[in-house]
Amino acid sequence: MSGCIFCNVISGKAPSTVLYQDDQVVVIKDIYPQAPVHWLVITKKHYGELMDVPEEVLHHAVGVVRKVIRDEKIAKYRIVNNGKDAAFVDHVHIHVMGQIDKSRAL
Repeated sequence: MSGCIFCNVISGKAPSTVLYQDDQVVVIKDIYPQAPVHWLVITKKHYGELMDVPEEVLHHAVGVVRKVIRDEKIAKYRIVNNGKDAAFVDHVHIHVMGQIDKSRAL
């Protein structure tokens, strides 16, 4: 979608810091981090919400979340997905936030 910031990131029209990408997902650094470590795992195809994502794509995205946590040695992590109409950007993405205190203090 032309007005979607994540679609623009994926197409190269918007800048980003890419950690990883393959044919189904891209992992970028969040530009408004809510934790000391904050990556976004974004589906390359535009899906408006989690319930629209085919199971095989969702399974792959979760595998990439695990890869990011393992490869980046992220500790004290949270994984977040905002549901339908709750996300700031309505393009499926999973937040991987690390080095978070249990009290959520930064």
